[in-house]
Amino acid sequence: MTPATRQKVLGLYRKVLHIAKNWQSASGHIEETMREKEYIRNEARTLFRKNKNVTDPKLIKQCIEECEARIEIGLHYNIPYPRPIHLPPMGLAHKQGRTLRHQEKLRKISKPIYLKSHDEIS
Repeated sequence: MTPATRQKVLGLYRKVLHIAKNWQSASGHIEETMREKEYIRNEARTLFRKNKNVTDPKLIKQCIEECEARIEIGLHYNIPYPRPIHLPPMGLAHKQGRTLRHQEKLRKISKPIYLKSHDEIS
């Protein structure tokens, strides 16, 4: 990891922790605000620690883009949790075969960048 990339990652981590410190829930309830603040801190710690040994520049860039996207979406919609994706159910495919594999591949490809690591830790 280059020094510039390292500084960018550390800056993102500080930014997330700063957001968590100043976070206000949409409802304004103190309990909900505290729960959301804790979620933001725990999610940041988990993801940054999970990816601390990543050395591939493409994967590092993807992780940085995911972090930036989640920050922007969280601030815009005032929700700390990843927004769900709305894809049609896989009810049209048979339980096995090419069609099912093709639909699973399409669902994986169409997953937004801000949800790439969410399924891995939840």
